[in-house]
Amino acid sequence: MAELPDPSAPMIEMRNVNKWYGEFQVLKDISLTVAKGERVVICGPSGSGKSTAIRCINRLEQHQSGQIFVEGVELTDQIKNIEHVRREVGMVFQQFNLFPHLSVLDNLTLAPRRVRHQSRKETEALAMEYLARVRIAEQAHKFPSQLSGGQQQRVAIARALCMEPHILLFDEPTSALDPEMIKEVLDVMVELAESHMTMICVTHEMGFAKTVADKVIFMDHGQIVEVAPPDEFFSQPKNERTKLFLSQVLKH
Repeated sequence: MAELPDPSAPMIEMRNVNKWYGEFQVLKDISLTVAKGERVVICGPSGSGKSTAIRCINRLEQHQSGQIFVEGVELTDQIKNIEHVRREVGMVFQQFNLFPHLSVLDNLTLAPRRVRHQSRKETEALAMEYLARVRIAEQAHKFPSQLSGGQQQRVAIARALCMEPHILLFDEPTSALDPEMIKEVLDVMVELAESHMTMICVTHEMGFAKTVADKVIFMDHGQIVEVAPPDEFFSQPKNERTKLFLSQVLKH
């Protein structure tokens, strides 16, 4: 049996999480707590372990030591726990990961029908609701190849929302987009943040971090180096590595 969620527990808790790829340690003693409705932005240089950290939260990557809890349920090798967590944690990837042979509508309804055993009618109504929310309802019957990159990413966000997750993870959702398409995706993410969805977003978009984050986490070399509210993080970073990173990204 899967563990039951604990309503009093943090939405996400990582305790001294470590992960290696062979000899290389990609995560070093990562500890992090995310409360319900909290919006967290993780930033840092490439290769700092940001994406690996959030991929461990829904077991797309497996940590080797430490503990990860989602709504009080520990992520272990127990399949029931993993399935529960994946139902409640939505993920939006850098590369949209849409099924090219399925229409937009079918991309959105596939998981709710298979995982939540909802009817086609029910899932299609929900899909249209979320496509309207991300402002592309008129694209429902097109195929991914007929859409721009920004539209495809908004479909991917709507697809994650169709599972009605408690938590949304974003793994550099704008880094594969042309500059003129970034704003349309960020606008949707800002709206989601304003609805108090629990979110963790790995991104280089510092304007987004300033606008929506409750706290900003800076990672480097597999470690959490600094955690602070955005006003403090951007105006008074304490760590020299954070200062160097910000001086580079804020120049562009």
